[in-house]
Amino acid sequence: MDKTRETLEVDVLFVGAGPASLSGALHLRNLIEAHNKQAASQGKRLDSVSIAVIEKGREIGAHILSGAILDPIALQELIPNFAELGAPLASPVTQDSLYYLTPYNKIPFPWIPPPLHNHGNYIISLNRFVKWMGELVEAKDVDLFPGFAGTELLFEGEQLIGIRTGDKGIDKQGRKKDSYEPGVDIVAKAVVFGEGVRGSLTKQLIRRLDLDRGKNPAVYALGVKEVWELPNASEKKGQVIHTLGYPLKPENYGGGFIYDTGNMLSLGLVVGLDYKDPFLDPHQEFQRFKTHPFVASLLQGARIAHYGAKAIPEGGYYSMPKSYFNGGLIIGDSAGLLNSQRLKGIHLAMKSGMLAAETLFQALLKEDFSESTLSLYESRLHTSWAEKELYKVRNFHQGFDGGLFRGLIQAGLQMMTGGRGWKERLWNSPGHTRMKRIEDYYGERAEPPAPLSADGQRTFTKVNNVYFSGTKHEEDQPAHLLIADLDVCHHRCREEFGNPCQRFCPANVYEIVDDEAGRGKHLQLNPSNCVHCKTCDIMDPYEIITWVPPEGGGGPNYVNL
Repeated sequence: MDKTRETLEVDVLFVGAGPASLSGALHLRNLIEAHNKQAASQGKRLDSVSIAVIEKGREIGAHILSGAILDPIALQELIPNFAELGAPLASPVTQDSLYYLTPYNKIPFPWIPPPLHNHGNYIISLNRFVKWMGELVEAKDVDLFPGFAGTELLFEGEQLIGIRTGDKGIDKQGRKKDSYEPGVDIVAKAVVFGEGVRGSLTKQLIRRLDLDRGKNPAVYALGVKEVWELPNASEKKGQVIHTLGYPLKPENYGGGFIYDTGNMLSLGLVVGLDYKDPFLDPHQEFQRFKTHPFVASLLQGARIAHYGAKAIPEGGYYSMPKSYFNGGLIIGDSAGLLNSQRLKGIHLAMKSGMLAAETLFQALLKEDFSESTLSLYESRLHTSWAEKELYKVRNFHQGFDGGLFRGLIQAGLQMMTGGRGWKERLWNSPGHTRMKRIEDYYGERAEPPAPLSADGQRTFTKVNNVYFSGTKHEEDQPAHLLIADLDVCHHRCREEFGNPCQRFCPANVYEIVDDEAGRGKHLQLNPSNCVHCKTCDIMDPYEIITWVPPEGGGGPNYVNL
């Protein structure tokens, strides 16, 4: 007998428990409490306002990954006594360094650009920071529901009225198992989407409501990161190092980062997902990064503890979608709020959540959740320090379309012209359209370069690295990576691009293997490896791969990332 799908009614629902949603939920509850104190003697009280946050990870913070350096401006606004409350800030930044790497040497920049000055900022583990925020939010009578992935939008006419969470207990063939539990319909007066980069519901929403009309295409980068435990306490705690150059070609957008927290070293490589070379493998490039003599010297005697990967929204101001509509708002990385020049987005995500809370507070008072009322969110954003910061870097990523050195000239010109550069608005192309066919890029048929031989101590295979991400999925469930046409993979893509999915995925989800029947090679999916970075959904040159959430609770279990 089929189980009945339950309906849960709340006033405000936040989708995704990242810094944007948690800041929004906390600020909204604070506004309601302050209002009710003032309205005790007169005025309208907001009693019994229910606020909920759903999170697809098995616990709060499980899917959260960032560099990360925190600009505390939004934290100070939201939680002025954050130090007293034990905010997990690993170290204040004590020193900034910027190097250009050649294959064997490092060249220090004689001058560090102001956007990379981090005095007053903190090195943090965003994973730990979000867990701490979750505890504060839960103490404010906000319902947190980890292990629930939003899979469908619920509309009533033109009004968004909620979301449906994914069913659990479905086998690989789509049949209900004994453990079957239907998803829940969560109905809300307002739904706030803070799903992070390339959120699956946000993606549906943008397409359905045409929220990106007139905007630059969204573009992304992939960050691949490891955390290493140092053998002894570092004397350079708080040191922040950024690099350009090796191992990336000058035509590629990206660079390396190394953050020292005293007992741990966070390091990673960011690669723009608008590269041309069909054979580029971001994970391989990161492994090469660690073989550089300078980087290798920092890892001497250390051991790897954690691994993860995540897409980064790089499109900037002109790529930000319309973020309000009947019944909802979009915040944080889902709305593209990242300062790619400063390499920071946490403070912007937090501020966007707070501005959403202020808008929802007014909507609750008016009992009006129409597009007209919720448009005040975008008005607040326009007049905030957050948008002023984003406007100053509105052409930053686009300026690197011609490669690193032209991009650095553009960046300098933009700093002198308030973000303008050569012209007021630079356009860009979707990243996947920039990948060239093998023959176009190499001039002839070519084979991918031999992979770096992983030594298992400093360099690792993708499968080895996935182990350090804590990734775990229910094996007997439908694949959450939907490929519209496998014939394209097996023929056209193989000929034209050499199946780049096996390279751009940092977790070995896509693997080209010999057919057991001896009919050549075919694509094998390993969805249980997936670290939910969304790169395949972004960089597939044919746009036939769609990432959808697996069963709630599945995925990485990030620690100190």
